Amino acid sequence: MVITELETLKKNGLDLKGNIGYLCHAASVDTNYVHGIDVVKSVFGSRLKKLFSPQHGLFADVQDNMVESGHFHHEHYDLPVYSLYSETRKPTAEMLQGLDHVLIDLQDVGTRVYTYIYTVTYMMEACAENGVEVIILDRPNPIGGIKVEGNMLDLSYQSFVGRHELPMRHGMTIGEVALMAKKHWGIDCELTVIEMQGWNREMFFGDTQLPWVLPSPNLPNPETAFSFVGTVLFEGTNISEGRGTTKSLETVGHPAMANYKLLEHLNNIFAASDLKGFVLRPVSYIPTFQKHAGKVCHGYQVHVTDFEAFTPWAVGQVLCREFYHHLDHDFQWKQPPYEYEEKLLPIDILNGTDQVRKWVERNGSIEELKKLENLGMSDYLHWRDEILLY
Repeated sequence: MVITELETLKKNGLDLKGNIGYLCHAASVDTNYVHGIDVVKSVFGSRLKKLFSPQHGLFADVQDNMVESGHFHHEHYDLPVYSLYSETRKPTAEMLQGLDHVLIDLQDVGTRVYTYIYTVTYMMEACAENGVEVIILDRPNPIGGIKVEGNMLDLSYQSFVGRHELPMRHGMTIGEVALMAKKHWGIDCELTVIEMQGWNREMFFGDTQLPWVLPSPNLPNPETAFSFVGTVLFEGTNISEGRGTTKSLETVGHPAMANYKLLEHLNNIFAASDLKGFVLRPVSYIPTFQKHAGKVCHGYQVHVTDFEAFTPWAVGQVLCREFYHHLDHDFQWKQPPYEYEEKLLPIDILNGTDQVRKWVERNGSIEELKKLENLGMSDYLHWRDEILLY
């Protein structure tokens, strides 16, 4: 069984002088589902002065992009909670005033566009500027620490869903991302990473025996973290990614899609491209909110049958290409704004380049997609090798 940093803190304490801030969210729990605020408070008592929350809020109760959370006072803990998805995504000097250390305890999902890693790097920048130590309480990458997928981010398409040069599936823990930020992205804060015990890179979340608490409203189980790598790109289209259903980011669809008619064609393409480890099951569903709310959408649920073999980024891109040409004028690229970017297309922000969208539009080949994926990958893997902890 994996022993997380929070368990280590609870058992052994931490020899810190001065005042503590704690960046956490709903999934910051120990093996008994006790929230980390209670653990940190039991270790540091009244020296715990401030709480910070990422996108989706402290309770994972707030929906997706540009739906902000406010600052508030937590009555039970009698502590201020500063939202880092509000009028600012970087902590201000006032927020950090009086703190000597900030503990970061967030459950990431291993995908470049998931914003928690950027909340971490913004916190690191702010702490460097204000003389505050950052301590990462590390947690597992739920989709494993070996496989890396997707094209590298082109910094011309930098945003809050892509601040740094990463592929879509980065293959690091959140502690390793912090080390990458210090060594390769120029964020030179005082940094300590408290490592997990018992975690190895081959592990998926189900192997850890740790409890899963949804880190955001639309990732209710660890299996969704796998399909998310490929389905999240549909946020940049008018294809429903299943929000407003109980299977968000496992399900994609559109009112005009002939899902049964298209299925054999898709299966043939996936087989010819050696994309495996999953089954597309035709579904029809009615989203209760967001895209096509109240209308019947026809599409597919992505069922992962082999987590080792499944390559969700390529599967998602091929689905997008096929939907684009199948739906013709019924398919649309979502228009700005998206994650506070007013000019660039959301799909290009999500992909971290415009080249993948152009590949979709010209009905490009799998070989061309692989070339896009490989650009800059060898450099990234070299940087990554230099900071791996496990």
